[in-house]
Amino acid sequence: MSEYFLSNDFILQGKAAQRLYHDHVKNLPIIDYHCHLPPDEIANDKQFTNLTEIWLKGDHYKWRAMRTLGVSEQLITGNSSDEEKFNAWAKIVPQTVRNPLFHWTHMELKAVFGINEYLNEKSAASIYQTCNTLLKEPSYRTKALLNSFNVAYVGTTDEPWDSLEYHRQLAAENFSVRVSPSFRPDKILMIDNKEGFFKNLQLLETASGVTVTDIASLLQAIQIRVDFFHSNGCRVSDHGLMQMPGKFVFSKSLETEFASFVTEKKGTYSDPDTFMGFVLMELAKMYHTKDWVQQFHLGPIRNNNSRLSKKLGADSGFDSIGDFPQALNMSRFFDNLDQTDQLAKTVIYNINPSDNEVLATMLGNFNDGSVKAKMQFGSGWWFLDQKDGMEKQLNALSNMGLISTFIGMITDSRSFLSFPRHEYFRRILCNLIGDEMEKGLLPNDDKWMGEIVSNICYYNAKEYFNL
Repeated sequence: MSEYFLSNDFILQGKAAQRLYHDHVKNLPIIDYHCHLPPDEIANDKQFTNLTEIWLKGDHYKWRAMRTLGVSEQLITGNSSDEEKFNAWAKIVPQTVRNPLFHWTHMELKAVFGINEYLNEKSAASIYQTCNTLLKEPSYRTKALLNSFNVAYVGTTDEPWDSLEYHRQLAAENFSVRVSPSFRPDKILMIDNKEGFFKNLQLLETASGVTVTDIASLLQAIQIRVDFFHSNGCRVSDHGLMQMPGKFVFSKSLETEFASFVTEKKGTYSDPDTFMGFVLMELAKMYHTKDWVQQFHLGPIRNNNSRLSKKLGADSGFDSIGDFPQALNMSRFFDNLDQTDQLAKTVIYNINPSDNEVLATMLGNFNDGSVKAKMQFGSGWWFLDQKDGMEKQLNALSNMGLISTFIGMITDSRSFLSFPRHEYFRRILCNLIGDEMEKGLLPNDDKWMGEIVSNICYYNAKEYFNL
């Protein structure tokens, strides 16, 4: 077999890139300010039973690839054994070349388990056995894994009615990694999904102690939960939207209709877009008062395959890039907040690469000198957290803004094995900067450029989130 591709200088194609990575950023701590790791699995120091449980379950990236190659759903999300599912994945890995899964798969096996060989049908059994044996050791429990990756901060994603008991448990025991909640109230904004809205409204009422009878009591309930999250270490909110709302003025007639809707629970609400825009605007003002960072993930079309989504549920691999207009609504939303100086620090993540320059220039409109890089163009996200997507995001930010102020990478993952994505990003960044150093496009000064990449990979985020 050919020489294994994951060398110490993987992606680092020149001497300058190698120096930047190995001497400046390789060993920096990780600030993973947005992910979906389950707090209970951290607090309870979970030990996984096998490689399938920690690596394949819930990973819709892998599921999409397996379906593409004709693997039966029985071997993906069905009731086949964990070993059978792993073998099915291993068999198709050689066919994932040039998809980021090929890089991620082998980086994770190497970084976590020390495996320096290709995963395929022939190596599957030995790799599965080796990893399963290691997973029985205390050093492969969740807390030890976070420490092994030198993680300093984890920002989980939490519903407004979550008890945050596991965050409190971790804080009380002084766990070496700071694990903080992020406030994700999207389900309260989706009034067009009547059944889901009232189910989630009841959860909000129970958690806040407020019976929602009108828009004022809804905002009161939300404010109580924002206060609760803040008292438990939350300093970040998050929203997943197709696009920013463009309407946010709530008329008296809409207020009256909302009061009837929530008390009588009949019919449908006539203007869900304005409801979402109004409540989101009020939330943004709450975030500013608390000095939180607000995050917006924009652009996906979710659950496209209604047949399989109904069968398997959300986040099962049936989402894709949308082509929604983004600029005008975003301008209106941020300008409305800026007019009263209530625009919080903001991170915008973009899923459509054709919108990179649009978002990068729009965000620059609302930097006001009050804080460094108040408006952040977030890292390549979801379908774009791969080499080409990250390079395009970095180039757009460089050309339209200041890459030196960028707050770097996130995993956006539910897996404890995903932290090599930070390594992946750091290598890509150092290769990009190092290449231009060697071409004479940037100063060939390791100290200068080393400080720039170190700030992007760690120090900017530490300052931005007040860590």
